Amino acid sequence: MADAFTTIAASTSLYTISSCRLAPARARLPESRGLRIRPASAARSLRSVSHCSRRSRSGAGAIVCEAQDTAVEVRPVTDATWQSLVLDIETPVLVEFWAPWCGPCRMIHPLIDELAKQYAGKFKFYKVNTDESPGIATRYGIRSIPTVMIFKGGEKRDTVIGAVPKTTLTTSIEKFL
Repeated sequence: MADAFTTIAASTSLYTISSCRLAPARARLPESRGLRIRPASAARSLRSVSHCSRRSRSGAGAIVCEAQDTAVEVRPVTDATWQSLVLDIETPVLVEFWAPWCGPCRMIHPLIDELAKQYAGKFKFYKVNTDESPGIATRYGIRSIPTVMIFKGGEKRDTVIGAVPKTTLTTSIEKFL
């Protein structure tokens, strides 16, 4: 089905974005306000997608962005949520210890975000602000930030200290899959 939509898009000069797809007529998907079919004439060739969430000027056709399905937020963990989010689950968990004033921490944030997307469903990813939750940092002997720890079955299994390349973090993650 995706190939049919790609063929229609190509034959009608529809501009596509790799993270988006054409939606079938009866799809119930969230509306995307940021994407549009560029040439209005392209919508006339897309009658099969006439009841979708975002319509072109002519009223036919839609493009629905799937970014909400791929966006992964690395949520913060506090003293109050540490036990339930990190220690009480069997899924491997990567925790980044950081602080807002730390330059190397800001450098590693995008890498952690990429890894969270790459390993979504296989690993959980959280971050601990050491200024806001010093108890957790003290409990695990955090003396330098950024520090990344991997937990599995409630136990600390690996530690990576400093702003390291993505490949170093990937190697650590792969050990626990």
